[in-house]
Amino acid sequence: MKLAEALSLRADSVRRIEQLRARIVGSARFQEGEEPSEDAAALLAEAGEVLGDYETLIRRINRTNAAAQIGSDGTLTDALARRDALRLRHSVVTAAADAAAGKSQGGYARQLRSELKMLSALPVAELRRQADDIARELRELDVRIQRSNWEVDLLD
Repeated sequence: MKLAEALSLRADSVRRIEQLRARIVGSARFQEGEEPSEDAAALLAEAGEVLGDYETLIRRINRTNAAAQIGSDGTLTDALARRDALRLRHSVVTAAADAAAGKSQGGYARQLRSELKMLSALPVAELRRQADDIARELRELDVRIQRSNWEVDLLD
């Protein structure tokens, strides 16, 4: 099985666990004299099995990510950490550029000459350029990660 398939199975498992959780909560209590819509104990047992499979799958994915090399980016784990950091960096730089440009002020502009003039403490154009560079690097890294997901076999 390829890593990408395991990642898809992981997402399916998360959805299944959430569905089971909702059904368990809905069936955990019922009115006296009526039957519950589903057997909460059986659903709980089924959730336990799905969670066990989920844990095994996560362990295999993590082992694979830690062992798989993807060129100059190091391991997949290294690349994933870099991607997370780039996403946060892009968010910070974009927020700084927006604030310096006055976008967070709701379009307020000076009405009279006697009002205080707002000045930018940061170079907006430079921040926008940095944000564009970070976004490009993030896209390129994400492509390398996705490619490796379809090339790397899942470890046991």
